[in-house]
Amino acid sequence: MLQAMGQRHTRGNDDAVVVGSGPNGLAAAIVLARAGVRVRVLEAEPTIGGGTRTAALTEPGYRHDVCSAVHPFAVLSPFFATLPLAEHGLRWAQPPIAVAHPLDDGGAGALFASVDETARALGGDGAAYRIVIRPLARDLRALAGDVLAPVLHVPRHPLKLARFGLRAALSARMLARGAFEGARARALFAGLAAHSFLPLDAPFTASFALLLAASAHACGWPFARGGSQRIAEALVSVLRTHGGEVTGGVRVRDLDSLAARAVLFDTSPAILEQVAAARLPERYRARLRRWERGPGAFKIDYALRAPVPWRAEECRRAGTVHVGGTFEEIAAAEAAVTRGEHPERPFVLVAQPSLFDDTRAPPERHTLWAYCHVPNGSTLDMREAIEAQIERFAPGFRDVVLARAVLGPRELEAHDANFAGGDISGGLGSLFFRPVPACDPYSTPARGIYLCSSSTPPGAGVHGMCGYHAARSALRRELRAPPRT
Repeated sequence: MLQAMGQRHTRGNDDAVVVGSGPNGLAAAIVLARAGVRVRVLEAEPTIGGGTRTAALTEPGYRHDVCSAVHPFAVLSPFFATLPLAEHGLRWAQPPIAVAHPLDDGGAGALFASVDETARALGGDGAAYRIVIRPLARDLRALAGDVLAPVLHVPRHPLKLARFGLRAALSARMLARGAFEGARARALFAGLAAHSFLPLDAPFTASFALLLAASAHACGWPFARGGSQRIAEALVSVLRTHGGEVTGGVRVRDLDSLAARAVLFDTSPAILEQVAAARLPERYRARLRRWERGPGAFKIDYALRAPVPWRAEECRRAGTVHVGGTFEEIAAAEAAVTRGEHPERPFVLVAQPSLFDDTRAPPERHTLWAYCHVPNGSTLDMREAIEAQIERFAPGFRDVVLARAVLGPRELEAHDANFAGGDISGGLGSLFFRPVPACDPYSTPARGIYLCSSSTPPGAGVHGMCGYHAARSALRRELRAPPRT
């Protein structure tokens, strides 16, 4: 059944229904609506947006991003580039330094907008950084369509993609050890690779570092002015101009009340398996149940009386700060999480939106967003470990804290059922054939049922490409309308 704030949602004349209003679900709905399909998005929570929601989590006047905060892939996304998002209210705030990575000597590695400025700051590793990153940064916008596509596709730029793939297939440890000699460059590379939620010895972890470093130069790591909720609001506004509809507070329990020809799930494989159980074959359901969840996240949102007192000047001008020390420390922390342990010195991802967006906090006040990786379903309170790491590189940090809101894995799952056990990555069952090996990873064995979440290629990130590809699959297979770009 469909339960909508205590009311039953009746059958309509929709050609397609999208379950879930994250960026991928909204992207899928826009693709369908632009093709002339009557489409409705149903969201379980009262607030639209999934991982792109903003809320007053601490004190009045402070706006905090509940999940995603920094959006390099949103400005890189080939699909978002086709949408007039600025006309629908979306504005970006670009920090002068995308990422800073402090070390115990008081200095920091940093990703500036310029490859050359970044290379100069890396000293003796500057030449190697230019060799590794400059070609990818130059080609990244052209390559985005291939990098953010299903594995099985005809590449538009096969030679450039192959050149990227040779390094991308390596582990982060192997590439960093082979390319860089200094602690600063290696630490910077480790922090980027740790976005993968994987141990840094794992194959293809270098790909995360390469793409994130190149994106800092190609398009930046911006914040959405006013909060990540503005991304969802702009997408909803675009959808409505094409006749699509969005309804919040509607939890889909099964498919009995949906009369649509196609249903696209912007959900985890587990929710797809539960809701569509009556129509999916048992063999496929069993494969969905075996989908491996990723590590959880333990997140703290802060209201601050002043900016974080970082020792390194670069950190004071960076939108994102990677807190974790050397390559070896970060690798050890991520390996511990993979083993189901809690690192004493976790790798902490920190975002400082209010330094560049004055809508986030009252005058002269600031917000801070910080999280670390923990084993899936963890119940351990990591606030002391997180704050000790920040204090390590910003002495006096605790003195500027006015209030904090703690979101452990359970709280994150309560905000969004797709974040089971605190997994915000869409699962780690496979980097490429998500959620099961298939030529078309978005379709299921049941006619008219599709998966369009970050558990499909190209995976996590606010880019909408999972929804874009899933909607095109539905148009080809089910709705018999030619895909429109």
